[in-house]
Amino acid sequence: MGLFNSGRALRVAFLACGLASSVTTAIAGPAGIPYGMNLTVESAEPFGLATSPVYGGGLRIKWDGVAHKLDDEQVQLALCDGDRERCASDAALKLLTIVDAGRQRDGRARIGEINRAINLSIRAMDDFVQYGEADVWSSPLVTFAHGAGDCEDYAIAKYVALRMAGIAREDLRIVVLVDVRGEGHAVAAARLDGRWLILDNRRMAMIEDINFLNYRPLFVINDAGVMKYADSRLTVSVPQPILAAAGAEPAVLAASN
Repeated sequence: MGLFNSGRALRVAFLACGLASSVTTAIAGPAGIPYGMNLTVESAEPFGLATSPVYGGGLRIKWDGVAHKLDDEQVQLALCDGDRERCASDAALKLLTIVDAGRQRDGRARIGEINRAINLSIRAMDDFVQYGEADVWSSPLVTFAHGAGDCEDYAIAKYVALRMAGIAREDLRIVVLVDVRGEGHAVAAARLDGRWLILDNRRMAMIEDINFLNYRPLFVINDAGVMKYADSRLTVSVPQPILAAAGAEPAVLAASN
């Protein structure tokens, strides 16, 4: 996902969005903050960090394009939802089947049902392989028609499916993050009983944001638009064996436009 200017310190390689496992050793605390540092909750967003609106730039343009497609797809999905027999879209029927299963459950079970079903329905595939170019954000019906996508495609599909299943829009987010190796990722987030659950295509189990280790959140997205997490600079000390395996120096993560 080409969300950042190449000249900036943070270079996010969103080609790592697939199911390949990232380093699992707990080398940092929640949101990439080392253990021992105090985390002050300043907002109701996932990870409890302050945010500010983003009015322009590559990510905003990308999301606005997807949002327009979502508006169009909502009409098709509503028509198919009302008359399955006459629905001409196999992709819509696949998505609606997942939504139906979610509607049969409540609370955490509803969110988990949709999270697992979408993880199992989409093959992890980076944009270069699928489209021959980087940074392609797909709407759910396009993703389900191809049966493949990368991390943001999973996140967008979950965002839409959960909304259709009855989760309030104010309790849903898409979060763009970066890990300690500088690799970008995107996940969906759903709020339940005041706590944010992270829905990741790399794992079936949902975990709370405070337990989502070794990632720094950069942007959070919902129907209202794109918000940027407060600028911060963090040096992460990575154990030497992990550095040797990754062929990297200790990462300096900086929030970037």
